[in-house]
Amino acid sequence: MDFFVLAAVPAIKAQTAWQILQQGGPMVWVLLLVSAMATTVFLERLLNYRRIQINTTEFIAGIRANLKNNSNVVELVAICDATPGPVARMTKAAILNRELSREELRELLTDHKRVEVARLEKRLNMLGTIAQIAPLLGLLGTVLGFIRIFRGVWQEGNWVLAETLAGGVWEGLVCMALGLAIAIPCYIAFNYLVGRKNDLGADIDRISSEILSIITVEMPPSKPSGAAKARPTRKTPARPADK
Repeated sequence: MDFFVLAAVPAIKAQTAWQILQQGGPMVWVLLLVSAMATTVFLERLLNYRRIQINTTEFIAGIRANLKNNSNVVELVAICDATPGPVARMTKAAILNRELSREELRELLTDHKRVEVARLEKRLNMLGTIAQIAPLLGLLGTVLGFIRIFRGVWQEGNWVLAETLAGGVWEGLVCMALGLAIAIPCYIAFNYLVGRKNDLGADIDRISSEILSIITVEMPPSKPSGAAKARPTRKTPARPADK
């Protein structure tokens, strides 16, 4: 018996990962599709967070320096447009609505903050859902494998082939292992992205009050566009009285 076990080990090692997955049944394809979706979401969110991650202290210092040198609103808006991220978009919105009162501007920034946080959380729920359902899909594959076993026993009775039994067990184990192999990295990736999102959200909260102070206190009031000097009225010469 030991001889047969030792002889079977090289045969198992000779199987490639693709050959093992092929023995997992139809649920393997579902799990691979779910894995591809999770990978796409993680890479998209990771690249997006890296793109919008800026040095907020340096950005606000640049806004203040430009404001002290010359209060050119067009140049301030251009700086915000050239800078990616929610902080720049909120600063631009505050500059364009600088005529509002302090309370109105605070409400405006609060509304923009909600929108920006919702943007940061986009598709994160999908990754968390995949991390939760991947083991369940693996368990479903395991159940389907055991259904295959008992169907073979029911159809063939005592003469059921060992290949049928082993195939069902193999299918169930492959699906369960693949489901866990997908869920564990998804949990790690989800928690990592949530941490990055919380850091960006903290930057938004911290910078919101600073933007409000810059616009309402440090930024000089803009001159109204229609403040043109009144032109002197021309006096019409009096007509001579008719005789």
